[in-house]
Amino acid sequence: MSEAITREMMAQRFRSFLPVVVDLETGGFNAERDAILEIAAVTLTMDPEGNLMPDATYAYHVQPFTGANVEQSALDFTGIKLDDPLRQRVALSEAEALGEIFRPVRKAIKTHGCTRAVLVGHNAAFDHGFLNAAVNRCGIKRNPFHPFSSFDTASLAGLVYGQTVLARACRAAGIPFDNQEAHSARYDTERTAELFCAMVNRYKDLGGWSLAQREQGLDDL
Repeated sequence: MSEAITREMMAQRFRSFLPVVVDLETGGFNAERDAILEIAAVTLTMDPEGNLMPDATYAYHVQPFTGANVEQSALDFTGIKLDDPLRQRVALSEAEALGEIFRPVRKAIKTHGCTRAVLVGHNAAFDHGFLNAAVNRCGIKRNPFHPFSSFDTASLAGLVYGQTVLARACRAAGIPFDNQEAHSARYDTERTAELFCAMVNRYKDLGGWSLAQREQGLDDL
């Protein structure tokens, strides 16, 4: 099957949206006040059989923005050490980190014939809120993500597996999950991407979305 047909399938699968999995580790729960400390994204692609699969991972340490709040309880939970010399050498500003994430996302949107990215996250409203707040702080005009639509793997996993905790949902899906690695943006994003793909592909295998639908097209793309 040609790349053009595979590209067409991805564009049709989610109404011209490209799902991109995102996870942020933060200094608290307030998107306007608390710092983003890590950000990661996994772009997705599709094979010729219409199976969704992870493509590339992008992950960065982020410097707290000027005046940002960081709760000690958040650092204790994530294990992030702000004074770690390696972290201090590689951490990017919010604007730099968003730029590094958004560039490959825009490229993936174009490659797959889509019009916009849609954020996929475990408890997606949390990550989406922090992402939008950072975009506003940085004055970014070309945000590739839809401003309010998202796919929440916690809700989907509750439906499919009866589990809403990421670790338990992954294990129910047959995806290994190491609790010692959890709460890093890279690790959580990669496991969330595997979980999302597993659920979407399982639905397809049960007949919920078939290659035949590719031929029908979508009137409202």
